[in-house]
Amino acid sequence: MTAKVTTAIFPIAGLGTRFLPATKSVPKEILTLVDKPLIQYAVEEARAAGIEDFIFVTSRGKGALEDFFDVHPSLETSLRNSGKTELLATLQETNMDSGHVAYVRQHNAMGLGHAVWCAHRLVGDQPFAVILPDDLVVSDKPCLAQMMEAHAEVGGNIIATMEVAPERASSYGILDVESTNGAIIRPRDFVEKPKAGTAPSNLAVIGRYILTPQIMTHLHQKQVGAGGEIQLTDAIAQELRSNPGSVHGFRFSGERYDCGSKAGFLQATVALALRRDDLREEFGAFLDAVAPRSPAFQADAMPKRSVAAG
Repeated sequence: MTAKVTTAIFPIAGLGTRFLPATKSVPKEILTLVDKPLIQYAVEEARAAGIEDFIFVTSRGKGALEDFFDVHPSLETSLRNSGKTELLATLQETNMDSGHVAYVRQHNAMGLGHAVWCAHRLVGDQPFAVILPDDLVVSDKPCLAQMMEAHAEVGGNIIATMEVAPERASSYGILDVESTNGAIIRPRDFVEKPKAGTAPSNLAVIGRYILTPQIMTHLHQKQVGAGGEIQLTDAIAQELRSNPGSVHGFRFSGERYDCGSKAGFLQATVALALRRDDLREEFGAFLDAVAPRSPAFQADAMPKRSVAAG
């Protein structure tokens, strides 16, 4: 019988330098897509998949994130006394139950594999999920919930995968595919960020994983891989080689947005806004109006600012 997965790790220790100056004092994961912080979308996806215990791997400067998931008694009282019951319910959705949330520091930026390993004492000998909030998946059924169904069927390690353009393969972990059965893919190996033109397929790993405790055993060896970092993909590949059939890729249903980039963050904002009943009509009309991109929106037509000599 496949063990139930109830714990998820959220590696969020990155500095978010691509979003400076906003991330000078605000964790990137608190930046909002429409009216929710990026991290809340990840937590809601985890909850919808049956996750009960949440482990955040953080670093210095992430205190605002811890406060976000804490109870805010005075604000709740104010909303309750004002009769703002809908806003109160929205606020309470962000609360984490005591005893079900933990924060672990990653003191040195040594890669995703190292960040996951930092939570090994809390995970113990149970299977666990890993969610990278930068990868937002918009779908009717949450991505992790889809993966849970696949895990119940085949067990072992489940890795979310998607097709990417060949020229982008060098930015991802890529599956070397042995066989496919519907959405489930059996890989013979993984290649982390292959050199241009050498990728064994166009199926890339994205930030959703269901992993067995054996992955932590491999990560404990702290082997350095691509980019001089400890790569999670390397540990998964090591498990696959030592235990063939223990790892499956999963071709999820949905649209993935790379919210670690500015363009992807904006694309996700638009996609989520258009799914909202309270925003779709007004915002959609605005997009229709600017779709041809009038000269006012053309960078070349913008007035040039003079720069005073210092």
